[in-house]
Amino acid sequence: MIRLIRRIGKQLFDILFNEQIKRNLLQAIPFWIASFVTALIAVAYTKLFNFSEGVLQSALSWNRWSIFVLAPVCFFLAWLIVQLYSKNARGSGIPQVMAAIELAGPKYSYAVDKLLSLRVIVIKVISSMLMVVGGGAVGREGPTIQIAGSVFRLVNKWIPKNWPKLSSQSFILTGGAAGLAAAFNTPLGGVVFAIEELSKIHIRFFRTALFSAVIIAGLTAQGILGPYLYLGYPDVQGLTLSIFFGVAGVAILTGMGGSLMGKVIVALMKRKKSFSKTKSAIYVVLSGILFALIAYFINAEVLGSGKEVINTVLFTTEKHSSWDTPIWRMVGPVISFNTGAAGGVFAPALAAGASVGSYFSHIFHIIGPNANILILSGMVGFLTGITRTPFTSAILVLEMTDRHSVIFHLMLAAMISNIAALLIDKHSFYERLKKNYVEENIEREVKDQD
Repeated sequence: MIRLIRRIGKQLFDILFNEQIKRNLLQAIPFWIASFVTALIAVAYTKLFNFSEGVLQSALSWNRWSIFVLAPVCFFLAWLIVQLYSKNARGSGIPQVMAAIELAGPKYSYAVDKLLSLRVIVIKVISSMLMVVGGGAVGREGPTIQIAGSVFRLVNKWIPKNWPKLSSQSFILTGGAAGLAAAFNTPLGGVVFAIEELSKIHIRFFRTALFSAVIIAGLTAQGILGPYLYLGYPDVQGLTLSIFFGVAGVAILTGMGGSLMGKVIVALMKRKKSFSKTKSAIYVVLSGILFALIAYFINAEVLGSGKEVINTVLFTTEKHSSWDTPIWRMVGPVISFNTGAAGGVFAPALAAGASVGSYFSHIFHIIGPNANILILSGMVGFLTGITRTPFTSAILVLEMTDRHSVIFHLMLAAMISNIAALLIDKHSFYERLKKNYVEENIEREVKDQD
């Protein structure tokens, strides 16, 4: 009996402590550490972002004219801090992560360090907070992905030389997925996003690390913020069969709208490349003044990430947006993004899509749950139009609302909008920006070496 116990014990010991298991465990530990740190930073960033939104609302409640000071001043400061300390912190952050994945390797290690670093994290947070205080139509989700990528890059660099390692690409890719999961509280969306948008390498080599990183980041964020939904529980009960035609119509409009918004942003960025620093500064201040004029005299819904617009049309009786709200929800991100400050387009894209679905339901006198499904389909469609990630868009909205019964409606919207977007531009917004970041950082590295 004692011999049997010893034999079983020895076999268990050999199984638990064989070289392959130890190697896998040692490889996983850095991912777990990076995931935990990512979640803590994502939670802190969320609270700072919400605080900035509160500062804006307090200022507007005190005096609506304050937007004429806040917008130009904050836009300028948000642009200036990026120009002075980290140009790679500008914009969304997702194209930078995509560029870093493409450049990852010994040859362009210096360029990757410019795209993902501690400096980028700090500047990204400060610049985006200033944009929010100024009323800019920006989100925190794209920036969170770059912040997460930077955390994972730093952890990867700090691993001892004798430690079993995975590729730099896998670390950055996993960081992007963990960042999205922590930002939206959408773990499945984070995994799908990594596969659909970020990945150019086969994930079977590090799928366990990817899944565990997303789980750790998501659970840590939930442990601090609570098990929250990004949006809530919209009523989608008792939908009519004919609403599928409405879903298709909204998907076409939003797919084309998202693609158009991305194309306009890229076109303006190309036009601005020739600007001197003085001319760029003037452009940013004028952008802030224009933004303030729109918010004060035309439509205040141009302000902010647009989450309030989504909550209003989904969870109140005010289901129908005015005809110009979709226009200004598209114009707002175009102005904000082209300041050159930090800020993402995920949340603004969702708000623009929601306003399109809301106005569509108004035109055809659709109310209640049927109006809600058009709003959700608009969110999926617009996000698909700008990112060209139909599965990610559908899964994100599904997880944000916990409405699995409408998965076929959302998947239909994603599929149709992805096709409709091709009528405007064959390439996604992020893909075009990624190319710019790759070229910029390779050129900069060559100059520095010379």
